[in-house]
Amino acid sequence: MDEVIKNKRGGGTRNSNLELYRIIVMLLIVAHHYVVNSGVLDVMYQHPLSANSILLFLFGMWGKIGINCFVLITGYFMCKSNITVKKFLKLVLEVEFYKVVIYLVFIASGYESFSLTGAGEAILPITSIGTNFTGCYLVFYLCIPFLNMLVRNMSEKQHLALLGLMFFTYIFMGTLPKFNVTMNYVSWFICLYFIAAYIRLYPKKVFEKAKLWGVCTAVLTILCILSVLCCVWIGARIDKQIAFYFVTDSNTFLAVCIGVSSFLFFKNLKIKQSRVINTIAASTFGVLLIHANSDTMRRWLWQTVLNVKGMYYKPTAMVVLHAVLSVAAIFAICVVIDQIRIRIVEKIVLDRVDRGVQKLLHRLEENV
Repeated sequence: MDEVIKNKRGGGTRNSNLELYRIIVMLLIVAHHYVVNSGVLDVMYQHPLSANSILLFLFGMWGKIGINCFVLITGYFMCKSNITVKKFLKLVLEVEFYKVVIYLVFIASGYESFSLTGAGEAILPITSIGTNFTGCYLVFYLCIPFLNMLVRNMSEKQHLALLGLMFFTYIFMGTLPKFNVTMNYVSWFICLYFIAAYIRLYPKKVFEKAKLWGVCTAVLTILCILSVLCCVWIGARIDKQIAFYFVTDSNTFLAVCIGVSSFLFFKNLKIKQSRVINTIAASTFGVLLIHANSDTMRRWLWQTVLNVKGMYYKPTAMVVLHAVLSVAAIFAICVVIDQIRIRIVEKIVLDRVDRGVQKLLHRLEENV
């Protein structure tokens, strides 16, 4: 299936069906952060069976699944593409722009005190390799050319054998309670890359059945919800915080299955090419970089501005309304901010930096 259509705004190739998927995924990630980054989760576990707690458990359960979806999109397209200096520069400069600018804004406002540690974290694009999405994604992105060498030079049987090994090591053992699978996001993103690459490189009729994958996604969504409800009930009985046990990390069985099935559903979803959807989706990574920028941003956004923890004790209807409107507002505001950055900063700075890099590479080639 070749539904890739030229996106006039960015000059890239974007499918509106997968761009819509990207938007939905980022909304789910913001909803997840509403719960896990605000401090309200501690209160929820004190009253796990209350209506407010249950609704917020269900509202914020999709973050790790969202990560899988986001990386599957990257793998699907990049396994047949090449990373250029300009592509990587665009990614790094976007990360750096938000890290530095937001840090300076907090310093100027007095919300955060200047420190060498804080300044260093703002300047460096990568500060840790573990569960930090942005840093791991940058390292993973640099691995893609080498991953492509592998997927393009092994047979389909070898690819399937590799997927089987990864399934047993990361997913099967990662889901069972008796095993301890330690990983970082870089290695897990590589696993997801191989899954997406197989879907793209070895087309099957079953991969094209939108109705089938739509049903699978619906069933898996129900199973995910039931798993959280059951774990909340069991956790309340044994005094354990296990509400998200079956979706607590990206490599759990349910998180992987619903990620793959929903990706295949949206891949085959027939919608008209939409410039609005494509434009909004182009800023989804910016939404992540802004609202999850740092611990200071998380404290300011979820605790100072939105006071999520304080809202917990309000009537259930108000809690739901506050959660939905907060996520929608954060997403919309961040998209607007990122679109301004794209049109003003990126257009001017990226072209100049790219020309400088190209000149430098040309000189290095001449001297070799």
